[in-house]
Amino acid sequence: MKTRTLGSHGLQVSAIGLGMGSTTTNFGENDGEVQVETMRRALDLGVNFLDSSDAYQKGRHEQLIAEAIRGRRHGVVVVSKFGNFDLPGGGKGYNGRPDYVPQACDKSLKQLGVDTIDLYYLHRIDPEVPVEETWGAMARLVEQGKVRFLGLCEAGADTLRRASAVHPVAALQTEYSLWERHVEREILPACRELGIGFVPYSPLGRGLLTGRVRSLDDIAPNDRRRIHPRFHAGNLEKNLELLAPLQRIAARFGATTAQVALAWLLAQGEDIVPIPGTKQQKYLEQNVAAVDLVLTPADVAELSEAFRPGVGAGERYPAGYFKTLGG
Repeated sequence: MKTRTLGSHGLQVSAIGLGMGSTTTNFGENDGEVQVETMRRALDLGVNFLDSSDAYQKGRHEQLIAEAIRGRRHGVVVVSKFGNFDLPGGGKGYNGRPDYVPQACDKSLKQLGVDTIDLYYLHRIDPEVPVEETWGAMARLVEQGKVRFLGLCEAGADTLRRASAVHPVAALQTEYSLWERHVEREILPACRELGIGFVPYSPLGRGLLTGRVRSLDDIAPNDRRRIHPRFHAGNLEKNLELLAPLQRIAARFGATTAQVALAWLLAQGEDIVPIPGTKQQKYLEQNVAAVDLVLTPADVAELSEAFRPGVGAGERYPAGYFKTLGG
């Protein structure tokens, strides 16, 4: 497995990580076992960058990571997040209060079964708390040895600069893919200016770029993608029309469209480490193989033009779902 260094702060990780924010696939009673075995297979393949959050499965996913890395902690980059949660009756809540930061961290440390979290993110910016206050409390976690590196999720350029003035930001995690390229205008340049690594989540467009979603019937009834505008009737059909060049290039390489989409992301810079999410080992293995797929400059240019910013139909989140995106 190839490795990359996130930004200028020294955190070295596998060139592709394993994101586990999606809980859309249901394996029934053995779901936890399936997830643990997939994470262990990732470690076998050299993927050492395991992404979690105290919000994923209400903390259960952190416990699954603890099981997956038991006896294999050395060399594993354990990642988690805090400050983002579902509200009763729908909607999202945020908590970036300084007094809450150590409470959340201590709970995650216990659930992860580790003494130190390698990369700890503020999952969403709390609009009621200045980021400097949250970030100062997070910096104290580093001083105490509970956390090695700090990161932000879905933060805009101004927020990145304000946080960096308090303590180095090792990584920003935000959606980025062929389908969703809004970060290229201001956010990615700011990361490079400040020496911040970039971790794209949903690098496969929540499945759109895999070619496996052809209609709404391909999405389970309880799958939250059903509320996302890009999958709504009219939008989905237009988005599927964009896949032709991706499919053509994939066929030429004997690869999957997902592998080509990941290879395009990896070609955007050595400071980029995508974290495609899956619970299934067959897709994990396909994703990992993308690190060895080298697109030609012509391929990269063709895909960049076909998926130029704004060409996709539908916003990436429902209206009002998050109030802090890009803040």
